[in-house]
Formats: sequence, structure tokens, C-alpha cells
Amino acid sequence: MSYVEAAGAPLRKTGHIKLHGPEGFAGMRKAGQLTAQALDLVHELVAPGVSTEAIDRLVFEFAMDHGALPATLMYRGYRKSTCTSINHVVCHGIPNDKPLREGDVVNVDVTLIVEGWYGDSSRMYPVGEIPRRAERLLDVTYESMMRGIAEVKPGRHVGDIGAAIQEFVEPFHMSVVRDFCGHGVGQIFHDEPNIVHVGRRGDGPELLPGMIFTIEPMINLGRPHVKVLSDGWTAVTRDRSLSAQFEHTVGVTETGCEIFTLSPKGYHKPIFSND
Repeated sequence: MSYVEAAGAPLRKTGHIKLHGPEGFAGMRKAGQLTAQALDLVHELVAPGVSTEAIDRLVFEFAMDHGALPATLMYRGYRKSTCTSINHVVCHGIPNDKPLREGDVVNVDVTLIVEGWYGDSSRMYPVGEIPRRAERLLDVTYESMMRGIAEVKPGRHVGDIGAAIQEFVEPFHMSVVRDFCGHGVGQIFHDEPNIVHVGRRGDGPELLPGMIFTIEPMINLGRPHVKVLSDGWTAVTRDRSLSAQFEHTVGVTETGCEIFTLSPKGYHKPIFSND
């Protein structure tokens, strides 16, 4: 796969990996931080009895108040500002009026467009007291993402990211979802390269300064297989096991990487009510 300077590339997916300069990194900092602030607000709202529709409305109103647009709203016909995935839902759960229950775990995935740049991130939220096995899943999922991010530096390969995640997760007898992956991002929502969360070291495109992409592993307590429901969006575990996901947007720098979507309040790590 070849590389192109983002400044001269069309605003569409071309099959090339875009390399961004200082202007792109500045735009992504702004978009990533606003997305992280929205997810911080979600942290303060999630509780038993709160609906995912209320979460979605909060994010929409926050975006409007800050001159941003939710990227998912009307994306390929999707009609919500967030994806909210509960328990055995792997990703792309659609917000609704059903209240969250004590012991649930919910992923909230937010992408805000700020001055043309897409900040993409998701976090897991425990709803009240959750079972120990759910806490363990959230901890392993978060740590797997961070181990993937630790591989991001010039000269490494996309396969190194997936290998680090897979090598960490599987000894816990958990599984990495293969059907969905991270992706390039910047001034379009989904771009090259795909960031698969399993892999072999040394495989795939080389990481070069200026690349910007998401790392967003989905980890299941059971087997990795998923299916998409009849709504065309909601992906669930086939064996009904719990699933979790964390996501950051990162950029490759000259010496390592920059995470654009860190929480200003430190809420990006799993936080449990009994901590």
C-alpha cells in the first residue's frame, strides 16, 4: 500500500495511506479533545434507570453547543448521534428508550466532526455494581488497547498492533473479534489503513510519521464470532457472551505516537463503583 501527503489528497478513500502534517495533528487534537469531553459527560450520566436515548441526546446537545457535528448522524442512514452497545452487543448498538439496569456494561462510541476533522473514541461504562467477570473483561480490554498503542512508532508495522493485542488477550481465555477493525481517520470518517486487532509482527503496512488511525479492540468473554441483527447495524456475540470495547484515535509522530482522545478528567480508564 502506498502513502500520500494528506494536504494534497482528495477528501475521500483512495486506497492510499494519508500522511498528515502539523495542521492535521492540530485539527485532530481539537476534534479528539471535544469527543473526549463528550464522553466525560456520559460518565457523569450513566446509572441504572438512564436510557441510551438520554445518552444520545446529551451527546447531540453537547455537539451542537460546541459547533460540532456527530459523524454517525445520518451516516449511511444511521439516525443517532452515538452507538450504545450493552452487554453482549459488540458494536453499533442503536440508542433507545429502554433503561439501563444495575450490572449492565455499556459501550458509548462517539465521533465528533470539528472544523472538518473527525475525533473518534469509545469507552465502557459500568452501570452500578457489575459482576467481577465483567470488571475483568473491561480491564483486559482497556489494557489490550493500550498495549496496541504502545506498538505505534515509526518503523513498526500494523501487524505489530494486532499481535500485541492478541498476545495479551488470549491467555485470559477471552477472544478478539475479527469482524470489525480500527481504521484511518482524519478529514474523512473511515480511511486507510485497516487496523486489525489480531496479527503477526512485521505484517502489514509500515507505520510512518503522519499516519492517523483508531485502535479499538472488541473483546469477548466467549468465542469471537458475531452476527448482525435485522436492523442492519447491531452486532452481537453469537454465544451471547459479554463483549467490551475501548477506542482511541492516535497519530504516529517522529518518535512514537500521540493519543488525541485522552479524557481531560482521567475517565478513559475503567472506573468501577467499588474502586
